Amino acid sequence: MSMIRENLNPEVKIAGILPTMFDTRTLHSREAVEILEENFGDLVYKTRIRKTVRYAEAPVKGSSVLKYDPNGPAADAYRALAEEVLDGAKAREHA
Repeated sequence: MSMIRENLNPEVKIAGILPTMFDTRTLHSREAVEILEENFGDLVYKTRIRKTVRYAEAPVKGSSVLKYDPNGPAADAYRALAEEVLDGAKAREHA
């Protein structure tokens, strides 16, 4: 971030941190998110993009997961993220 601020945009800020490739079955995934939350607090989105086969297949097919598997869990998660981001923006507007 410091290099970006120095060279490109001194006003750049992190809007949020999105955990991806999340697998609820593994301790590693859960610990990684826990570490993110300990270090970055509210910057970590509550939405988790879970690791699924269809999620991995989409870019290989040259598609977004929203087009490739629109009713799958990864697409649902991205829609939930969009709502979370928009709700956060609305909350900041009214603060």
